[in-house]
Amino acid sequence: MLELADLTIRAGAFTLRADMTLQPGERVAVIGPSGAGKSTLLDVIAGFYAPEAGVVRWQGRDITGLAPGARPVSILFQDQNLFPHLSLARNLGLALRPGGGRLGEADTMNVEEALAEVGLAGFGARKPAQLSGGQASRAALARVMLQDRPVLLLDEPFAALGPALKTEMLDRVAALAEARGALTLLVSHDPADARRFAERTVLVADGVAHPPRDTKALFDDPPAALAAYLGA
Repeated sequence: MLELADLTIRAGAFTLRADMTLQPGERVAVIGPSGAGKSTLLDVIAGFYAPEAGVVRWQGRDITGLAPGARPVSILFQDQNLFPHLSLARNLGLALRPGGGRLGEADTMNVEEALAEVGLAGFGARKPAQLSGGQASRAALARVMLQDRPVLLLDEPFAALGPALKTEMLDRVAALAEARGALTLLVSHDPADARRFAERTVLVADGVAHPPRDTKALFDDPPAALAAYLGA
């Protein structure tokens, strides 16, 4: 399980506190007003930002001081981070060989299988500029899935997609994460995303990342901070 134990996260005048436990394999939404600290919370879990106090643990092991690449965590950002000068096959290969070394036969097969898994079979030779927005999102998802880490963080990666494509991607992530047993955290501004994707939801508001609650129960009877955010 992932434990955020008595975390204090500080950046200038901004402070965020978190204390919660998340279980392997569950899908969790992270929702709240802009600037509340949703992405910052993911950055601390991923190792891009150090907390001022507290501990991050995975399966009982303290990972607070580990570099991002040494953590059992992969993260998908909104901008997808696909290198425009590389083919999709080479972009995905970086998940297996971060230094950009030559892919062996087994690696090449894994890349081809990952592309097929997200509906991009035969697209390996294409460059990112030759893809639609939805195809680029699927390629970026395939790359993080190739890392095969037990914690997957999604920082609004599908916010720029239209409703139908976003729904498709949320369902695809849910299926892939379930197949791998990955704990998945999805940052979103859209309550519909949380309702569709997440069993539990973390509300980030007023300097606190609140422990997760059942998603339906949370939105059916929102606390004051969430009601204000929703305009209810």
